[in-house]
Amino acid sequence: MKKIVAVCAGSFDPITKGHLDIIKRASKFSNKLIVGILNSHNKKYWFNLEERKALVEKCLSEFDNIEVKTFDGLLVDFVLQNKANIVVRGLRAVSDYEYELQLALTNKSLSDNQVETIFLPGSRESLYLSASLVREVALHGGKIDEFISPEIVADVKERAKKIKDGSQ
Repeated sequence: MKKIVAVCAGSFDPITKGHLDIIKRASKFSNKLIVGILNSHNKKYWFNLEERKALVEKCLSEFDNIEVKTFDGLLVDFVLQNKANIVVRGLRAVSDYEYELQLALTNKSLSDNQVETIFLPGSRESLYLSASLVREVALHGGKIDEFISPEIVADVKERAKKIKDGSQ
């Protein structure tokens, strides 16, 4: 049987319970799961690339088949460089599907049909959840504990405080 090496990629700024749900479920059907943290030069992040990697690693330390890596550029290139054969994408709503389908078909074409995409629906508890929502709630002092892993709550609250104070 062919070894399944999957990639679950995103900005993870910060990683949410919704992201973790998809990652943990994907780790069950892949021999190796690479969590790829994207660094897009077009985006302004709360946490830099190494900080995001550290936050993700804090949340996933218990998994021996998950590796966390960073990348910039095209996802399909990252997938092929890591000898992966599956991209796992989470879907929250119907609106996600159109965008994700476009990406999946483009990645399949760019990889000469070497890369398949699997869509996992978000869990009921996290269908509405996004990293931008977490940042907004944190910035205004709201309770974020139910949205992110306990290991990183203090990190996110501290960053929100720095941003609000203008020291970031």
